[in-house]
Amino acid sequence: MSKLEMAIAWRYLRSRRGSKLLSLISVIAIGGVVIGVSALIVIMGVMTGLQNDLRDKILIGSPDVRVLNYGSDMVIKDWKPLLAKVLAEPGVDAAAPFVLTKALVGAGHKYNDGAYVMGIIPEGEGGPPVTTIRSYRTSGDFRFHTLDGKQQGAVIGAKLANKLQVYPGVDSVTLTTVGAEVSAVTGTPVPREIRLEVTGVFDTGMYEYDNGYIFVSLPVAQRLADLGQDVTGLEVRTKDRFVAPGVAQSLAKKLGYPYRTEDWQAQNSSLFSALRLEKLGMTFILLLIILVAAFNIVGTLTMVVADKTKEIGILRAMGMPAASIRRIFLVQGTLIGVVGTALGLMVGLLTAIALDSYKLIKLDPQVYFIDHLPVARSALDIGVTVAASLLIAAVATVYPAIQASRLFPVEAMRE
Repeated sequence: MSKLEMAIAWRYLRSRRGSKLLSLISVIAIGGVVIGVSALIVIMGVMTGLQNDLRDKILIGSPDVRVLNYGSDMVIKDWKPLLAKVLAEPGVDAAAPFVLTKALVGAGHKYNDGAYVMGIIPEGEGGPPVTTIRSYRTSGDFRFHTLDGKQQGAVIGAKLANKLQVYPGVDSVTLTTVGAEVSAVTGTPVPREIRLEVTGVFDTGMYEYDNGYIFVSLPVAQRLADLGQDVTGLEVRTKDRFVAPGVAQSLAKKLGYPYRTEDWQAQNSSLFSALRLEKLGMTFILLLIILVAAFNIVGTLTMVVADKTKEIGILRAMGMPAASIRRIFLVQGTLIGVVGTALGLMVGLLTAIALDSYKLIKLDPQVYFIDHLPVARSALDIGVTVAASLLIAAVATVYPAIQASRLFPVEAMRE
């Protein structure tokens, strides 16, 4: 590409009468690319942000892998040797037993609510934590220590605590479950009650946890669920959550029947599959905007070729080869694509940063699990968008450039 070809391409982009400003049709073509690129960056950022934020929120209280048992009882007996085998598996960073059950929660008022009761190893015991739920406490801790020196405490989600009007260190809650024991007199299941002091409150920002989960010590949960020394399963943290499916498969083969494993993707497969499909659909739709911008580039260059027919004929008569004419229009279209993509990238990134930093779009956490619309800036998504925009813009210049290079000098000057 010679300096002469660059100078002519830039001159054809400008307005006439010596003005150095871009012509109107060039501005319109660039604007189409800007809108397409910025919209695609923001929407892809929103979809990626939703995936990442939901994944992180789900994994606050849910492990990378769960080891469970087949059978009607859904419990694991003699779990300590099994825990040792799980910890010995390559890729496993931490593991611990857990008990999960449901209970009716009351605080001495007329209002009662249902909740999941999660029994875990108290903080500071049994090795490193498997989940990050402990880091989201707003008051108290996960040691479950009570005034009588025992671990008879409960850590409650912030929204559930607010509905029950309970406060750490002040109030207590009563957990009621229905066991397998049946009364010989009434023939109905015998309820089981445990009264626990509220020793902490956590706030994850995810409605499902904050409104419906209570964490207690493992022995308390075993007693509440009438499991004795048994547990519901083992929760596992992997060195990298994206290798969790492979670790889960390896553990399932190693442990064999009657044990089974579930990784975090399998536990929420419907949700993440829907998000991936929605992201793919939105990306395809917004790529159509860039394709429309490409037609603008084709129209712009075609109009320039028609307008500059005489000048092209003069250049060809003076000895400029057809390849140079072709390069002039290729450069002109590429400049439109590069400038439009660069401006679109800047607008899209600034919009994404503003939406994410200032939480401009609020959401109902009862519906969407999150309280605002997150926007992620993924290098891969941005790179794909920029590359697609530049490629489409470059392809759009081919036809007008070829048409310009095919003009014969005599015919061009005759016009």
